[in-house]
Amino acid sequence: MPETFTLNRRGVGRTLCLAAAGLLCLPAAWAQAWPAGKPISLVVGYPAGGSVDLVARIIAEPLAKRLGTPVVVDNVGGAGGTIGAQKVVNAAADGYTLLLGSGSEVSIARLFNAAVRYNGETDLAPVGLIGVTPMVFVTSPRTGVKTIEEALAKSRRERNQLNFASSGIGTPLHVSGELINLLAGTTFRHVPYRGAAQQLQDLLGGNIEFSVSVLSSALPHIESGKMVPLGVTTATRSRAAPQIPALGENPRLKGYDMNVWFGLFGPAKLPAPLVARLNRELNDILREEAVWQKLQKAGISNEGGTPQALTAFIRAETQRVRSVVNKAVATGAAS
Repeated sequence: MPETFTLNRRGVGRTLCLAAAGLLCLPAAWAQAWPAGKPISLVVGYPAGGSVDLVARIIAEPLAKRLGTPVVVDNVGGAGGTIGAQKVVNAAADGYTLLLGSGSEVSIARLFNAAVRYNGETDLAPVGLIGVTPMVFVTSPRTGVKTIEEALAKSRRERNQLNFASSGIGTPLHVSGELINLLAGTTFRHVPYRGAAQQLQDLLGGNIEFSVSVLSSALPHIESGKMVPLGVTTATRSRAAPQIPALGENPRLKGYDMNVWFGLFGPAKLPAPLVARLNRELNDILREEAVWQKLQKAGISNEGGTPQALTAFIRAETQRVRSVVNKAVATGAAS
């Protein structure tokens, strides 16, 4: 059932303080947040089947139960997640349109593309960090490549002939592939897709030689033997797949460290009481055993924390990849 708050006789325009009950002080205008019967749209900037969609569906059901109203996942794919993010930026700040966002659309895309009209760090209201996961560099068994060293050697022999897929320009997957090129002197050519499902399908079908994928999306295909994992993108191996080496274990890729993160956001002017309520519910959801088990099975950590901590995290992550992006743009690799 949704929480309801009633006004006292003097209540119009006054602040209701329910601190004694362990609740936040809410302005009277927001005394009945998220009434039953009006669904919340949880926007995902990618088609169904990818990692962002997976996280959204893990979070949506418990969030709906806690808020007492339906939470509907709305897949708005295209342009590296930015079309979906723009929808949330433009939405009314009433708590009924939220973004399950990642680094792609929140911070990285605008570094690649001046046509992105919003600034994710100022035009979205951060609610909380959900989790972080590695990506994985994979290939088709058809290439005959079994290790990252073999892949690097193949690219050096066949300069500008081998492709790597990502889920879009300006995504962490794209940046990760470019970082391989920058560190190892390889010439893998970037092929952007609208989302993870088609990207992986083309790799399975032999239409693309290599791909950078989020670990959760690629893991079932790796376990079935349909894809060959060459290395995870984080500094150390993933607990979800410890048999896959970290790319940084290769001397040519020393210091390699990239990840994908997921967070919950609203429009920039989402009232502070609503941000606080969402943050509290999100942190509680991430402590639910069923939720963190699903996340960990997919190789995603469960983080949580304050909106302020998410703001600082985004700022640091954006700065960390800026140099890679600048080099990729300067060399014409951002296409």
